[in-house]
Amino acid sequence: MILTDTHTHLYVEQFEEDRVEVIQKAIEKGVQRFFIPAIDSTYYTAMYNLEKQFSKHVFLMAGLHPTHVKENYKEELFFLETQLKNRNFYAIGEIGIDLYWDKSFLKQQQDAFKYQIELAKKNNLPIVIHCREAFDEIFEVLEEVRDDKLFGIFHCFTGNKKQAKQAIDLNMKLGIGGLVTFKNGKIDQFLNEISLEHIVLETDAPYLAPTPYRGKRNESSYLVQIADKLSDIYQVNVEEIAKITTNNSKEVFGI
Repeated sequence: MILTDTHTHLYVEQFEEDRVEVIQKAIEKGVQRFFIPAIDSTYYTAMYNLEKQFSKHVFLMAGLHPTHVKENYKEELFFLETQLKNRNFYAIGEIGIDLYWDKSFLKQQQDAFKYQIELAKKNNLPIVIHCREAFDEIFEVLEEVRDDKLFGIFHCFTGNKKQAKQAIDLNMKLGIGGLVTFKNGKIDQFLNEISLEHIVLETDAPYLAPTPYRGKRNESSYLVQIADKLSDIYQVNVEEIAKITTNNSKEVFGI
């Protein structure tokens, strides 16, 4: 059984003490593939080191996270472009709009989001979308840039059934993580009406740990709990969940 964690920040400070053990534990549990989203320019060295250490398992994205879009965002986008010219990445992500913490950079976030979507299209790459309290704003941008080159993953999908169908119509897979195991998570109420061909698995480690680890540091090995929950929702065995969602990840990332 091969599970794919399509979104995990294994390079961040929270794994400083036990990163190797955390990754080996995940691999032993069947999580063989780790797709690593970027945050901003300060993390690329750590990302490259992680890739070097686990080259058979770790696949990097490049991007500017919306909460890191500040006054210097154009410099950050220039840095991103230089990285894209220098080496291969598997997606542009995570990118999008986040209005939870701060609404004052909305215009810059929209600008950065559109710019990075164009970079993805130019490089024939998928996008990985971060959306927090910004569904309307995200969909407005996506509808504006919709074409056959637009595809990717709606990371940490928290929307309703209508929004799920809209995301799928825009050629996005839905990234399903720990939220699906929460009693108040809500997406479990309609997920079985969405075909498994539109679903990929993710942890978003170290954030959003699934039940029974909720509130603790999340790890990629906890993808097993998410796969188990989907097994219940879809009434198919975990091996089938692993196979279909891993195939879906290959369709998006090309590997």
